[in-house]
Amino acid sequence: MTSFALVGLGRMGANMARRLAMSGIRAAVFDQDASTVASVAAEIGGFAAPTLARLVEHLEAPRVVWLMLPAGEATESALSRLQGLLAEGDVVVDGANSFYKDSVRRAATLRRNGLGFVDCGVSGGVHGLANGYCLMAGGDADAVDRVRPYLRALAPAPDTGWLHAGPAGAGHYVKMVHNGIEYGMMQAMAEGFALLGAKKEFNLDAAAIGELWRHGSVVRSWLLDLTAEALKDEAGIAATAPVVADSGEGRWTALEAVELGIPAPVMSVALMMRFATQGGNDYPAKLLAKMRQGFGGHPVIKKD
Repeated sequence: MTSFALVGLGRMGANMARRLAMSGIRAAVFDQDASTVASVAAEIGGFAAPTLARLVEHLEAPRVVWLMLPAGEATESALSRLQGLLAEGDVVVDGANSFYKDSVRRAATLRRNGLGFVDCGVSGGVHGLANGYCLMAGGDADAVDRVRPYLRALAPAPDTGWLHAGPAGAGHYVKMVHNGIEYGMMQAMAEGFALLGAKKEFNLDAAAIGELWRHGSVVRSWLLDLTAEALKDEAGIAATAPVVADSGEGRWTALEAVELGIPAPVMSVALMMRFATQGGNDYPAKLLAKMRQGFGGHPVIKKD
């Protein structure tokens, strides 16, 4: 028996279950995909729950149920169902990239039902299994204390890589800003290497420069490590469509900057550049071409 469960076994959730098992924490697990549940449970030696209700029944009280579901409706629905299944003293953790104001609201709702709530921003991606995750937790001290053993097991080291950031909503707020910074860093990195590649007369080796900067330079970082590795695969880059998705956190960060009156041009422009890759700049570009034709007689390039 265990008092801990993990709901949502996508790329992050399944690897988190595996990392917890490395520390001897064998979670009860649930996901909409029954085959994934069976596979992960067998791998970690945990309980494969066929339903959310059966998951809760299996857990010893007081329970901790950690959600790794998509932000929005999936998380909202799971929290609503869990309120009717859990008992006073149980704690729910939302590890999705949820909007922090939703987390503040959810914490208040669960608190009225005697349930604890922790909003936890999780960073580390697919590399978290081997390297550990960076965890940003928000919530009441009692609730965060309840999940402390799991934070310590998931982090790179027991006392490094996790933080009780503040009250409910603080964890997801910190993660939101983290992702906004990530947008800006990625955009700057991409622009820099584009400039290197465009200087044809120097015949610069972008992959070699990326590798060089990894050692001792001011811009060295894990993001640069990943970029340097990607630059070695020219064929892979050439075959990649110039479309970059945005998860929503960049939008929230830009809107928060407006609400607070804090200038955040780098993060905001990085978000706008993602919109441009998604076709958001197509119509303005066409209109610009027609303007130039109108006032200067400049030719318009026709679509194939």
